[in-house]
Amino acid sequence: MLKLRTRNDLGFQIVINTLLFLVLVAVAVPLWRVVMMSVTPLNYPEGPGFGLFIPPWHWSGEAYKQLLGNPAFLRALGNSVFITVGGTAINLLLTIPLAYVLSVPTLPGRKLITGFILITYLFHAGLVPTYLVVTQLGLTNTLWAVMLPPAVSVYNTLVMKGFFEGLPEELKEAARIDGANELQILCSIVLPLSLPIVLTIGLFYAVANWNEFFAPILYLNDSNLQPLPVLLRNILNAANFNEYVESNAFSSSSVEALKAASVLLTMLPMVLIYPWIQRHFSKGALTGSVKG
Repeated sequence: MLKLRTRNDLGFQIVINTLLFLVLVAVAVPLWRVVMMSVTPLNYPEGPGFGLFIPPWHWSGEAYKQLLGNPAFLRALGNSVFITVGGTAINLLLTIPLAYVLSVPTLPGRKLITGFILITYLFHAGLVPTYLVVTQLGLTNTLWAVMLPPAVSVYNTLVMKGFFEGLPEELKEAARIDGANELQILCSIVLPLSLPIVLTIGLFYAVANWNEFFAPILYLNDSNLQPLPVLLRNILNAANFNEYVESNAFSSSSVEALKAASVLLTMLPMVLIYPWIQRHFSKGALTGSVKG
């Protein structure tokens, strides 16, 4: 019986590992193709292998030089960084207190408040009311129009609330007996114990802010305010391409190399941040979802 179970486990592991390997190949091959495309020199003949294998001595960094030396690309990069850092800070400053308040069992009207919050999650107001609110507040053509409307995510709030509810209540009661108020308990006890969920939710918000695409198109008419995803859309569409690339760009780098380099530069910051937060990711997401 033990041998049969061992064989079944071995077969299951083989199947799972094979499927995971196929998923890895499906993700890695297109990514590697984009990397190779970004370092392909102008007029380089595409041989066998669909451009997946280009000798290192033929690599060219002209596409990266032209993008990083272009004022429009650097301006869009700065806008994306501002939206990501500022938006994530606003998200966490609003989500953490809201989640903590909802996690306090003695809060008067706790169920009623939670119900109202859930209504906003299930029934969205829609595009037109949101647009009218943003325009009436005078936020159009400002980066605040991108950061403020999605300031609080109900889903992220409920996940963080579940994590806070899992913390030992005895620590909070001891602090209350010592005279600490709720703000002191949140800052001195809850937050130091909640680093995994704060980093996890912060990563969720940061990725959403970095990839924000529709709101800038809707609210930002000034091309100087557009973030990287909008600029990337314009580059990939190759419409008015010379508006974003120097006039002599095509003499030193191909359009396809510029497109590939722009894709990689746009995704690079999130790729670099994720490994640093990944060790907290599973613990924060799973623990916060148990009691949500």
